Amino acid sequence: MEQTLSIIKPDGVQKNIIGDIIRRFESEGLVIKALTMHQLTKGEAQGFYAVHKDRPFFESLTDFMSSGPVVIMVLQGIDAIHLNRKIMGATNFKEAEEGTIRSDHASSIEHNIVHGSDAPETAAWEIAYFFSNLDIMA
Repeated sequence: MEQTLSIIKPDGVQKNIIGDIIRRFESEGLVIKALTMHQLTKGEAQGFYAVHKDRPFFESLTDFMSSGPVVIMVLQGIDAIHLNRKIMGATNFKEAEEGTIRSDHASSIEHNIVHGSDAPETAAWEIAYFFSNLDIMA
């Protein structure tokens, strides 16, 4: 079993599609092990996306991620990282496979509804950024 972090971004929360997104994860066999709704501060968003601090989109990304509430989840399942990314679709919604979250709901590369960890090391760091071990159900 593998765990991954998933975030429903402010645009997904604003569009009121939290339930649809969770349904997609659960119907593919992913299990929610932790969940919280939180509005990131600009500093929290900058810390979370620090790997991108030298990229030209860093400021707009962190502004966006702190612009409204997000839903943060730990998902668990067999090959959870890959499965989560498959369900989300390509970062560029125009390249996302039909029927994926981003294909169905995203409006731009930045406003692409969801975030998901891209590797086991990243998932471990991202999960620990938001959750303690006590927050995650066994």
